[in-house]
Amino acid sequence: MKIELGGHYGYGRLLKTSVPSVLMMLFMSIYGVVDGFFVSNYTSTTSFAALNMVWPAIMIVGAIGIMFGTGGSALVAMVIGQNDRERANRIFSMLTRTMLLTGSILAVLLFIFMPTISVWLGATEGQMLDDCTTYGRILLCVLPLFMTQMEFQSFFMTAERPQLGTWITVVSGVANMVLDYLFIVTFGWGLAGAAAATAISQAIGGLFPLVYFGFIGSGRWNTTQLKCVRSGRDWRNIWQACSNGLSEFVNNISYNVLIMCYNLQLMKLIGEDGVAVYGIIQYIAFMFAALFIGYNMAISPVISFNYGAQNHTELSSLLRKSIVILITAGCLLTLSSELLAVPLSKVFVGHDEDLCRLATHAIRLNMLSFMIWGFNNFISAWFTSLNNGIVSAIASFTRTFGFEMGCVFLLPALFGLDGVWISVDVADCMALIMSIFLLRKFKKRYKY
Repeated sequence: MKIELGGHYGYGRLLKTSVPSVLMMLFMSIYGVVDGFFVSNYTSTTSFAALNMVWPAIMIVGAIGIMFGTGGSALVAMVIGQNDRERANRIFSMLTRTMLLTGSILAVLLFIFMPTISVWLGATEGQMLDDCTTYGRILLCVLPLFMTQMEFQSFFMTAERPQLGTWITVVSGVANMVLDYLFIVTFGWGLAGAAAATAISQAIGGLFPLVYFGFIGSGRWNTTQLKCVRSGRDWRNIWQACSNGLSEFVNNISYNVLIMCYNLQLMKLIGEDGVAVYGIIQYIAFMFAALFIGYNMAISPVISFNYGAQNHTELSSLLRKSIVILITAGCLLTLSSELLAVPLSKVFVGHDEDLCRLATHAIRLNMLSFMIWGFNNFISAWFTSLNNGIVSAIASFTRTFGFEMGCVFLLPALFGLDGVWISVDVADCMALIMSIFLLRKFKKRYKY
């Protein structure tokens, strides 16, 4: 089914348009969740903690693909809105090639220095350091393809074929689940099996768009408006795309750096058990956040198209309706987390009564933030879609590195372990004030 960028978007069309991207992001979140489920139940607490230490670092590098994708799709969609499809394809092709080259260089460097990076992440000598190094190096073997998969989450929507992205992500997610069971439970490969399963599924997700759009092969199946064409190196467009996507890049980096800070704090307070419990919180947060991120990815090209076409009435409508949808979804997710905290904890640590009790308490405190998290995240995506990456980056950077990181180090000194769990709640309340301020400040400039 084709989804067009133009035309009026009511609530029904907004929800229908966002479904493929939301499903795609949900299956993306399954990578870490499924690995965590099998590792926590079939290996050791040390391996489970090692996975949760390394995965944020991999996601930080993968965020480069998100930056190229979100920033590039905003630029390409705006150019399409200006009715210059030839230039749009040149920019699209150039950005993908640049991203692949960047990913390949980083993969080699990080593979070499993975043991040192693991120590920086908090791994101690012995089994934890070995597990961190093994898990990280296996995933780095497919890093360029993982970055490609992240990049094309946005470009599938710009190409008006979000369902293709959804289906390949579903296939990748199912492959990850099946291979996790095969490698960990059947073959007994432990954490290395989890890494191999994830790497194979990421390779599937990254190769498909390269083949479909013609970066590998002829791309003869591609009937969309985006195609691989000859392109030089236009550093101005590369810079504009990266600056557009800077906020998403900063948001992902800061989010994963925060996870590292949480892990370091928890290692000091209660050791590996704390890292394991926070890993459970993150698995739930990944799935909740996927709903909001998927919505933003689907709607951002629509916003950029209407901005390029100077359709200010539709821009205003998209803003109002999106806020209603995201606040409503946030309240429902928070309520769900409060009601389902016990069974969610038992999925991962049901074999350990003390850990299960600690995880239940932590989930109920931490997930309160989702009432407003989606709104704050959307405001950053809103300014990215308007091709104002600087304001978008300021919103993301301030919320994470300013508000939440400050809370992570300050609140535990005041409230002990509970201070760790409520850090995100306090940070999002402060970010809400900033989001409202930014919306009001730039209202006249963009006429929404």
